[in-house]
Amino acid sequence: MSDRISDRTWLVAVAAALWGTDGLLRKPLSGQLPASTVVFWEHLIIVAVLLPWLPAALRAFRSATARDRWALVGIGAGASAVATALFTAAFALGDPVTPLVLQKLQPVIAIAVAAALLGERLRPGYWAFAVPALLGAWLMAFANPFHVGFADAEAALLAVAAAALWAIGTVLGRMVSERLSSRDITVLRFAIGLPAAGVVLLARGAPVAVSTAQLGPLVLLALIPGLLGLALYYLGLHSTAASRATLAELTFPVTAALLGVSLLGASLSWTQWLGMAVVVASVTALGLRERSERPVVGTVGTAA
Repeated sequence: MSDRISDRTWLVAVAAALWGTDGLLRKPLSGQLPASTVVFWEHLIIVAVLLPWLPAALRAFRSATARDRWALVGIGAGASAVATALFTAAFALGDPVTPLVLQKLQPVIAIAVAAALLGERLRPGYWAFAVPALLGAWLMAFANPFHVGFADAEAALLAVAAAALWAIGTVLGRMVSERLSSRDITVLRFAIGLPAAGVVLLARGAPVAVSTAQLGPLVLLALIPGLLGLALYYLGLHSTAASRATLAELTFPVTAALLGVSLLGASLSWTQWLGMAVVVASVTALGLRERSERPVVGTVGTAA
């Protein structure tokens, strides 16, 4: 009972909504700088801010099990550096709504990985929330969900690759949060992600230098949806099953779509508005159900 009381699915949803503000800064920057340059500077700025906590985080890394260390490398290099670069590249290809396609497959991937690594068991009632949420995310992703053109597909391929890495990162983060503090996980995510972002930068032959005018938006991008969003996310993930967390993260595309329409000049079709309503209803209903006496996500050995 105490686990359900301390459930923080709502905090994961708040963190994901904060990520939804990302497009306000990332979309303009993606038109001025290569994706790998943007991602490198994001990590550099965050690591500079977190420098006082880096020694303690490195000690935690050294004392962690080999399994946890590999998980942290996967989070930092894959879910942080590479996935963010793919997401930024998807932004450069289209409008602020198109990259939201990355959300439609993330729960499916995370559910499979969570079952394999964490032993989470999904009761049949879970799909009553998951299926509508996935369908709603698909409707949100495309203006015409039954006819996806080549340009849409190009952005979608990048976004789906990012979705896979972020889904795996969700599960790995939940796994290591049992033994490491949310602060150490956050610091290590960016500390490991920085050299990985540097490798991507060199491989792409992208410039390191940015202008003074670009530095301000990069700082805001790094600290608000980046650092603050991740700090709240790992705090919530500590008490939230990865399968629930990945659905709660669908508040990200909802927030991003609303801001894209109101502030970035994007437009949504009626099917995208419908999808948004379905996602909000599904995630809210799931959060309420998980605080009840009969949650739909359990662990191995939990009574059905």
